[in-house]
Amino acid sequence: MKKTLSILLVLVVLCSYAFCQSSAEQAKPASTSTSSLVIDPEEHVGADYVDPVKDWSKYDDLIAAIKSETDTAKRTEMMHEAEDILMSNFCVIPFYYYNDVYMLKSYASGIYSNAFATKFFQYAKLSNGSDTLRVCLASEPDFLDPALNSSVDGACLAAAAFSGLYTYDASGVTVPACAVGYTVSEDGLEYTVTLKSGLKWSDGSDLTASDFVYSWKRASSDETAADYGYMFSGFVGYGTEEGISVEAVDDVTLKFELSAPCAYMEDLMAFPTFFPVKQSAVESYADWKTSPGGWCQSAGFVSNGPFVCTGWNHDVSMTYEKNPYWYDADNVSINKIEFMLSADDNAIFAAYNAGDLDLADSIPTDAIAELISSGNPEFHVVDELGTYYAAFNCQSKIFEGKTPAQAACMREAFSLLIDRDYICENVGQTGQIAANSFIPLGMADGNGGVFKSDTSEGYFDAYAINKDPAGTVAKAIALLEAAGYKFENGKLSSETPISLTYLTNQTSGHIAVAESVQQDLAAVGIELTIQVQDWNVFLQERKNGNFDFAREGWIADFNDPINMLEMWITASGNNDCQFGK
Repeated sequence: MKKTLSILLVLVVLCSYAFCQSSAEQAKPASTSTSSLVIDPEEHVGADYVDPVKDWSKYDDLIAAIKSETDTAKRTEMMHEAEDILMSNFCVIPFYYYNDVYMLKSYASGIYSNAFATKFFQYAKLSNGSDTLRVCLASEPDFLDPALNSSVDGACLAAAAFSGLYTYDASGVTVPACAVGYTVSEDGLEYTVTLKSGLKWSDGSDLTASDFVYSWKRASSDETAADYGYMFSGFVGYGTEEGISVEAVDDVTLKFELSAPCAYMEDLMAFPTFFPVKQSAVESYADWKTSPGGWCQSAGFVSNGPFVCTGWNHDVSMTYEKNPYWYDADNVSINKIEFMLSADDNAIFAAYNAGDLDLADSIPTDAIAELISSGNPEFHVVDELGTYYAAFNCQSKIFEGKTPAQAACMREAFSLLIDRDYICENVGQTGQIAANSFIPLGMADGNGGVFKSDTSEGYFDAYAINKDPAGTVAKAIALLEAAGYKFENGKLSSETPISLTYLTNQTSGHIAVAESVQQDLAAVGIELTIQVQDWNVFLQERKNGNFDFAREGWIADFNDPINMLEMWITASGNNDCQFGK
């Protein structure tokens, strides 16, 4: 059906163009244009546009100013300015706002997740007589070191093996974990956190405030090169030789100082990058300086959470067992979690249906409609704060020879051609809303309100290709012509082809989205090759900038827009678009 629609769109554009041509235009060679629109790239990009390659320091400076701004209303206004800049270059192409789907057996209870997609297993209960929970979250994790993890499945594993000062309860509210509580100075800058007494590592040794000092300084240092190291940028001393301002007053008292008040400090204290790691365990690994995550790449590493990793058959399975030294071990009723490691959602779904899994966090696209129509009580859909999108590498060779404005016009043309409604209805299938901004709907604005409450506050009409297919394709063609491309009969001329690769990881849903985009772009002759990679390879290739166009997704780490914005600073390990690099 989509292929037929694509052909129809081209015919409609051609017919519309032929009808609208003046006699003077008809005298021009047919190969020069198929759109009556003329776009000047420099004028089109607008006042918010910043060259993402050469001038991205302007964005970096704005984010730094936001993080030091004490006027919350002004801070919110500045965050809108930052998103305006981000969206103006069209390197980030939002598809839809996230929700989470999973299968959970009816005899399993007590498992919960927060709005940021972290699942918590420590209070799971099984009424089928078993003391072992069997789960599949994803394939082989990239890192188990909480400071180095940057994936959702890795965050779930971190929450199982480690505990921070704070955590989330079943209602999604931050509550004390290793901490008892804290006090804050009147100006909101100095925190004093009191830890629980008697905290232990999984090897039975004492865990003290000094362990948090070591861990936070390590996670924020350039040597560790943590993707999320920038989360410490609000601390006094960040980026200096001395490091961030954090100290242990005594074994149970931790003090740290911020450069500006932070309304989401509890969320940070509950985030994996802020979890403690044991110095002697980290530095016992021979190459710990050059390979900081190597200390926990096999079973048996020391941790401080409700479970300990006791078995790891790489690319096949992991075993976590109850940690008797955890501060709330008396309330952990399951003794073991067995993790199946797989990215094959058909195999995962088959294992779930065969009774070999209690929770499956991945569901084949072609199974969703039946699960919904049958009202299967084991099928769950929960809201999340996040955006599924695609990203261009702003330094890709496909933009060679183009001015920054022309490159932005190219990327906008791609965005216009993508049928988000089709992706939501036929791939997602669980009520996703087509996205026209990076910051998701419903996120708090940090000033007591909502940053964006509906799609009218976005940057473009996400349904334009559905409402006005002819006009939308015509505009996309005009944007590509503005970038120097020629068209013949509604298709790219062989003189100026566009060929690029779309990088994605396994699972039927991601591949189906890629195929949908591939068909949409083919409507005007853009050749998109889909490259499917294993999860860990995929993550590294995006991070290293070894791609043209890639599938992405960002689920917020806490409920504040800065989390969606600071990831794009030049120095961020999550800056896959390679802005400023």
